Amino acid sequence: MKKPDHFRLSARELMPLSAKRDLPGIIHAAGHLGAIVLVGMALLHFVGSWWMLPLTLLQGYLIAFLFTAEHEMAHHTAFKTRAFSHAVGHLSGFAIMLPYEYYRVFHWDHHRHTNDPANDPELARPLPTSLPRLAWFLTGMPTWIDRVRMLITHGIQGQVTKRWVPENKRGLIRREARCYLAGYIAVIGMSVVLQTWAAVWFWVIPVMVGQWFLRPYLLSEHTGCAHTNNMLENTRTTYTNAFVRFFAWNMPYHVEHHAYPAVPFHALPQLNQLLATHIVNAENGYPASTAAVVTHVAANIRNARASSAADAI
Repeated sequence: MKKPDHFRLSARELMPLSAKRDLPGIIHAAGHLGAIVLVGMALLHFVGSWWMLPLTLLQGYLIAFLFTAEHEMAHHTAFKTRAFSHAVGHLSGFAIMLPYEYYRVFHWDHHRHTNDPANDPELARPLPTSLPRLAWFLTGMPTWIDRVRMLITHGIQGQVTKRWVPENKRGLIRREARCYLAGYIAVIGMSVVLQTWAAVWFWVIPVMVGQWFLRPYLLSEHTGCAHTNNMLENTRTTYTNAFVRFFAWNMPYHVEHHAYPAVPFHALPQLNQLLATHIVNAENGYPASTAAVVTHVAANIRNARASSAADAI
């Protein structure tokens, strides 16, 4: 492992990388959403055949990774025109049941307290304490349960109490949750009236299956990295192929993003060229990143068991 440092780029180096433009975001969003439409059309064509299995897996991957689109929109860096960020952010958030404005405040706190066990909201749910629980987590089911509870709590009960939500945002987040719930009810109602399972086959099942790909990807971002405030050592970059980079909106360059979150997704490869030699945690491919995560979780499990055994003596 490299020795961590607090290397910083100069303003002269950062300014050209931080420029916001609409065209790269429009092209990228059109490519991501267009791929979902094309695969959906293929699914419709092959209904009832074995082709539905690989197409459902692919569609699940594409829809689940709308999370990374929503993530980019949360930073308001993907487009120069802010309205575009709000439109793509809400579309992505609705597709994956993660309201956009709520995610924005959640993610802002994550950047303020990256990998801080006491304050990072991404660490509010502790790591699994056994390999079976890790497998359960990777299915995405705990995530779906949390999101349904969150929508009910915010939208129906009207309670917005998470510490990372500022008081002046709570009314907005209540209204947002109610709009999302109304949208989901409308989809269910239309499905009943039209007597169709299309929403289930082409959206619900794929997005749930897609969590099998998204959860390992997300765990790789910080798990097993140092609990410090140095972004070069508390985050992991994974070098991967063009397909993954495209649909993850270049977020595999995650150290780069955390070190300089004002840099748009399309400039992260250039930013990597400036930072690569200073990055502490980097892996070649997601199998290697996932192996690092599993190794870390397994070590935590062994340590917890050893501690329990010592306490029992």
